[in-house]
Amino acid sequence: MLIAHISDLHCGPELEENALKTAIEEINRLTPDVVIVTGDLTENGYLSEFKLVKRFLEKLHCDTIIVGTGNHDYKHTGYLLCQRFFPRPEITEIGEIVVIYLSSARPDRDEGEVGLRQLLWLENILQQRYKNFFKLIAMHHHLIPVPDTGIERNTVNDAGDVLKTLTSQSVNLVLCGHKHRPWMWNLENLKIIHAGSLSSKRLRGFFKNSYNIIQISGASVNVKFKVVDGPELDVNKIYKPYMEI
Repeated sequence: MLIAHISDLHCGPELEENALKTAIEEINRLTPDVVIVTGDLTENGYLSEFKLVKRFLEKLHCDTIIVGTGNHDYKHTGYLLCQRFFPRPEITEIGEIVVIYLSSARPDRDEGEVGLRQLLWLENILQQRYKNFFKLIAMHHHLIPVPDTGIERNTVNDAGDVLKTLTSQSVNLVLCGHKHRPWMWNLENLKIIHAGSLSSKRLRGFFKNSYNIIQISGASVNVKFKVVDGPELDVNKIYKPYMEI
């Protein structure tokens, strides 16, 4: 299965519109089986921004598009608009792969939280229905600090409990965003893949707008970081194409 993983579009005053248009064209040429969007669709959670991002995402030529929201989408009572424009698909089954989106955003807070109730639900559903599936969890916030992103302030508040649940239930893959910096961690048999920002002007250091291309074959996961209008990067060579000085 081929996945295009995008995050942090930030439609609004911080949008780099040309990057978003180019990225959509590139993703359409990939013909992915699934597009997974891990939140921060908007900059301020305003109605006009939700309308704008919906128009852009409708240009993606993919039958399965999983759209989650992030902390910026919950600003200014944006959480009231999220379910109208992008109802959260909690569970998506694709053959022997299950994708579960966890809500980590809270109104007007930068930091995330999964919460005990959602964790208990996740543990139960994985045990009862998806024990033999390839298990993919998508969420907006990061669970482990990411290099080159400054002082750590806003991981998921209950990250320890979340990681315990994920590893005890043999989750294979986590996709997240939030920090505008692509990266990957390997924790026991769990891969945690961070996406950069697809189309925000707020980029860190020398990083550029990017997204992830993920190929799943059986239990094997192959990851490429794709610079918008630029090269694909091997996980271990992520720095070079970003450095311009």
